[in-house]
Amino acid sequence: MARAIWKGAISFGLVHIPVALVSATSSHGVDFSWLDSRSMDPVGYKRVNKVTGKEVTSEHIVKGVEYEKGRYVVLSEEEIRSAHPKSTQTIDIFAFVDSEQIPLQHIDTPYFLAPDKRGGKVYALLRETLTKTNKVALAQVVLHTRQHLAALMPLESALVLVMLRWPAEVRSLDELALGSEVTKPDLAKGELDMAKRLVEDMSADWQPDEYRDSFEDKIMQLVDQKAREGKIETVEADSGEEERRTADVIDLTELLKRSLAGRTPSKSTAKSGKPASKTAPAKKATKTSRG
Repeated sequence: MARAIWKGAISFGLVHIPVALVSATSSHGVDFSWLDSRSMDPVGYKRVNKVTGKEVTSEHIVKGVEYEKGRYVVLSEEEIRSAHPKSTQTIDIFAFVDSEQIPLQHIDTPYFLAPDKRGGKVYALLRETLTKTNKVALAQVVLHTRQHLAALMPLESALVLVMLRWPAEVRSLDELALGSEVTKPDLAKGELDMAKRLVEDMSADWQPDEYRDSFEDKIMQLVDQKAREGKIETVEADSGEEERRTADVIDLTELLKRSLAGRTPSKSTAKSGKPASKTAPAKKATKTSRG
């Protein structure tokens, strides 16, 4: 199995399913590094004062959020740390919704979930339940101090955790200002018939092995050719690794019984399936890096 980037548990009711999170995608784009042509040393980014043009050392850098145009509120590292959500090492399910209810523009990054330790049976139970009910589980999870909204979905014999964009991050279609010629088009039957025929003529099966990034292919051919000619330089690099924790599972049947026995949701809560809302800030602030 591919290396897990996070270990924890899926949690719903009193049930915990130990799982390992594995990236479902990999980046194959060309990664160009900056190098000093005189020494082949890596070139980094300088932190420069945008007014004076002079370099600023780390001890003089503070973090601020633009509250109004040209006016910033400065926050200390301790204040920023205190706002980070607590990492519980759990994927906390708070509702189950029909899979088609999640708009495409909310979907972000997929991850595979594999059962960990003795969690195989209850992992399979959740997957089968989602499949037969045509539901996905909405959940919250904290990864690397950042809280995510996510959807837990069945995929063949596995489960996939899809990170979703928060509603505030998704723009409304109203911003396109689509005219009536688009929203209520006057299309002739002949036009639709010809368009359908074109689609049918060009229809094909999904064959992902045939879809290639031509730019990457050409660049890597050049890289291979130059490497074979001995035109290659050595650059120092280092790497790091994080420690990860795991979670245990206890008797499934007993937990399911206790979860069902303890649930007496009101109609409004059952229908909305939403967690407690967060208090909105009095003033909208410009986003900055969490760094």
